[in-house]
Amino acid sequence: MVSGVAERYAKALLDLAEEAKAVDAVGADLDRFSGLIAESPDLARLVKSPVFSAEEQEKAVTAILAKAGIGGLTANFIRLVASKRRLFALPGMIEAYKSLVADKKGIVRAEVTLAEQPSPKMLADIEAALKDVAGGSIALNVKVNPAIIGGLIVKLGSRMIDASLRSKLNSIRIALKEVG
Repeated sequence: MVSGVAERYAKALLDLAEEAKAVDAVGADLDRFSGLIAESPDLARLVKSPVFSAEEQEKAVTAILAKAGIGGLTANFIRLVASKRRLFALPGMIEAYKSLVADKKGIVRAEVTLAEQPSPKMLADIEAALKDVAGGSIALNVKVNPAIIGGLIVKLGSRMIDASLRSKLNSIRIALKEVG
């Protein structure tokens, strides 16, 4: 779910990136920073916690950006977000930016959740099937969630198909409660 604040910041960043002809470069830098947040519990805490002041967040983010080699428009944007005390919304801003770029390029975003890491062949088959359904290019995001037990959950644009074993077992459980 992307908030209105995240959407507005992402739109402004996209406008600046288009002006600078750096849409893909900014996207790559945002992906790298998003990966850093996912890898580091300390960075995730810095991003989410309201305890840190804007100055502390900006100083820490500046050091992280320098160490990660993220500069230019992306670094300026992330520092601005930190200075405005909006760092908590940065993950949403990154998602909104990726979504806006995909829309501009005519790419349908798809998210597939599986119980275990898929093989390259299975991934290629899923991607081919989704391309057929979408009728064009797709940007595939694969998530692994062992809690679904088996099967998969597909989110394609605004549609969702839950073919997980967990949801099927829940359906059977509900049906058995109604019978007995």
